[in-house]
Amino acid sequence: MADALIIAGQQIMPGQNKVVDVPLPDLYMHTSLSMPVQVMCGRREGPVLFVSGAVHGDEIVGVEIIRRLVRSKRLKGLKGTLITIPVVNVYGFINQTRYLPDRRDLNRCFPGSEEGSLAARLANLFMSEVVNKCTHGVDLHTAAIHRDNLPQIRAALDNPVVEEMARAFNAPVILNSGLIEGSLRHACQQVNVPVIVYEAGEALRFNELAIRAGVRGVLAVMRKLGMLTESRTKQAKPVDPFVARSSSWVRAPQSGIFRMLVPMGAQVTKGDILGMVAAPYGDEKSETKVVAICSGVIIGRTNIPLVNEGEALFHIARFNRPDEVADSVEAFNTNLHPSTDTSAPEEQPII
Repeated sequence: MADALIIAGQQIMPGQNKVVDVPLPDLYMHTSLSMPVQVMCGRREGPVLFVSGAVHGDEIVGVEIIRRLVRSKRLKGLKGTLITIPVVNVYGFINQTRYLPDRRDLNRCFPGSEEGSLAARLANLFMSEVVNKCTHGVDLHTAAIHRDNLPQIRAALDNPVVEEMARAFNAPVILNSGLIEGSLRHACQQVNVPVIVYEAGEALRFNELAIRAGVRGVLAVMRKLGMLTESRTKQAKPVDPFVARSSSWVRAPQSGIFRMLVPMGAQVTKGDILGMVAAPYGDEKSETKVVAICSGVIIGRTNIPLVNEGEALFHIARFNRPDEVADSVEAFNTNLHPSTDTSAPEEQPII
């Protein structure tokens, strides 16, 4: 029998499914706030996995991933405990912004402190009430506003448990990403909780493929950790993830109106024309080519055509076999598209 778990003074017993409202500092109008934490405690002992969304308040794809995850019939027979926090940065979520009211990035304030800034206090609360009670974690993110990310995992692969989780998630691309001081990943490493980050989609927008990939990825990680049994329903064929050697941003050579000529997930070769930047009045002499600075696969891009000189336009990841990666991305997109998905999704797709 699994042990009881205590979060914000509330006890969750084995076999219970409970939502705990963790109290947060009030708004300045004395409006009370809380961070909802759903705890699904299996009857049998096993790993304790947290899945967090909206550490950046405008990154809402993770919120929908968690909503679908906790409703999934595949969680029956759960071994261990699943702790889901759809909205960590409640303040930013309310205001539809990445940051907290004190203008700090929560993902640069971990592990935080009890007597620091608002961001530090929220980070400390999350560490003490959630992370310190877990054995593993998955942190869900998107690109920033007006930017888009191909579904990808970011992880420090020098940790074998982290690598196992990253590969199990089955996103088409893995970035072997170093730990940034102040990030949730870095703070989790300090307390020996292996964590991977899933990046997909755009801030303040839903993306059905990113959501589906996220739900399936978390379930796949749970199966890998022994929290769930293998699914009996027909699943899309897993796509073997490729690990990027490195990545670079292609930046706007001048200010102007940007026309994108290659799609997300495309294989590009150094010197390829990726787009054009032109002045708004149509003079051909004002047009400048945007050229690939390296060979690889496009894993991120801007979504807004109004650009300033030096602005990041494309994120290119370098691989040993970029052609195979591009084919894998195409297969991944096909497998998860609502019109070709054969695994009987539990929810209607968002259009």
